[in-house]
Amino acid sequence: MNKRGRFIVFEGPDKSGKTTQANLLYNHFKKLGKKVIITREPGGTAVSEKIRDILLDPKNKISPMCELLLYEASRAEHISAKIKPALLDGYTVICDRFTVATMAYQGFGRGLDVKVVKKLNYIATDGIKPDITIGFRLSKNEYIKRASGERDRIESESEGFRKKVNGAYSKIFKDMKNILLIDASDDINDIHKRIVDYVSKRMR
Repeated sequence: MNKRGRFIVFEGPDKSGKTTQANLLYNHFKKLGKKVIITREPGGTAVSEKIRDILLDPKNKISPMCELLLYEASRAEHISAKIKPALLDGYTVICDRFTVATMAYQGFGRGLDVKVVKKLNYIATDGIKPDITIGFRLSKNEYIKRASGERDRIESESEGFRKKVNGAYSKIFKDMKNILLIDASDDINDIHKRIVDYVSKRMR
């Protein structure tokens, strides 16, 4: 695919503040009059949002492989119906989570074959990769401070599962290029400024 727009992805564990920062960056671009859309995974389209509801409903018991395939089905529709057309039309696409999340949660967290996850990611994305990734790191103490209120099916997982996922993020982030690593405990406005500076330099 010959992309004309830019694809920016926010990755990180639950409660790390990535959704807040994704929205702040979107608002920043809108104020500048840029062509930009914001979306999320799982979700982003009518069909993909219905799959999201299934995946995150705490009442549902879903096997790891079924969970993986549902995420990839949601992604395939998301890419085809929203992300790819927007990029071809010259939009900057900001996405809250993408393939790294699947590697961390379903690959390492659920213990599924990482090679299988990578292959399915490639198929579902049609080979589309982020131009820029903003990666968030969240300490255990900071997570405990933020983990209140209702939890979805994934957020309700055990501390052991969360530990595997966080470890996976750290490992994956180390091997990535074009990534800005963020300490989630830093000030919201300081984080936003760092992200704007980093992204602006790479979009000139």
